[in-house]
Amino acid sequence: MPVGARFCSNCGRAIPAAQAVSGRPLIRPRMGRQIAGVCLALAQKYHWDPTVVRIVAVLALIFSSGLIGVAYLAAWIGIPEEPVSLPGAPGAYPPGI
Repeated sequence: MPVGARFCSNCGRAIPAAQAVSGRPLIRPRMGRQIAGVCLALAQKYHWDPTVVRIVAVLALIFSSGLIGVAYLAAWIGIPEEPVSLPGAPGAYPPGI
């Protein structure tokens, strides 16, 4: 059966679509953020340049009469923050350090 097939070639039944697996969850990192980490979180999630995302966000804020500001605040509230890793906790340091 071809990889992109939507129906079975033998019986004609619909084949459920596979869910896309994302590489990194959408979280606001603690290091490297400017205000709340929303632009950095989006840049890391979709492998974009954080500077470009920040410039586009500022331009969109200016030209949207503040609508992007409301979306930014909603993302600030809705996107979870990166958990704190305590020194000495399991997984706090890479192996070999």
